[in-house]
Amino acid sequence: MTEEKTTHGPLIGDKVPSFKAGSTQWPVNFPKDYEGKWVVLFSHPADFTPVCTTEFMVFQDKYDEFKQRNTELLGYSVDGLHSHIEWVKNIKRNFDVDIEFPILAHPDIAKKYGMLHPGADDTHTVRTVFFISPEGKLAANLTYPLDNGRNIDEILRLLDALQTTAKKGRATPANWPNNKRLGDKLIVPPANSLEKADQNEKDYEGYDWYIRTDENK
Repeated sequence: MTEEKTTHGPLIGDKVPSFKAGSTQWPVNFPKDYEGKWVVLFSHPADFTPVCTTEFMVFQDKYDEFKQRNTELLGYSVDGLHSHIEWVKNIKRNFDVDIEFPILAHPDIAKKYGMLHPGADDTHTVRTVFFISPEGKLAANLTYPLDNGRNIDEILRLLDALQTTAKKGRATPANWPNNKRLGDKLIVPPANSLEKADQNEKDYEGYDWYIRTDENK
């Protein structure tokens, strides 16, 4: 299947589709321009919509926190570049917020990344968040309906978890780093042999052979 015929979008572990697109900041050649960085690519249904406007402002509020994590933001909708520019100017006029990250303009991105869900809307993209690794692979994605805004703090939390797993080869428990029982500890990959199970019980704390923990250092 060629890249242009992709309808479901990339799956976790896939190389993400490449594209060249104009944006409100600069022309984007993706993923080439972002090699070595994490990227959060997020779609919104349309410009000049109230929920999307609130999301963009919170993404901007947190932009420095993303950059501290070696992560860049890319916003997207199927609307055109002139619409994007006027929307950014409108947000500045009404809320005194400068949107500093690029908002992409290219209709094919929605198709390549599977952002159009006909059961929700034939023309507007659902709210999808793609977490893309420095190797250009999809690490995770989140999908929200048109009517419900995203929790940007959760996006940052998941990004932290993904980066920790990539760096340390450990899993993260529910609600990490604030798990009720494990706190910010990490989970050691379960043993795949009796010998390894016995060794893990010696090397790591835990509750049983299959759930051993490691310090988050």
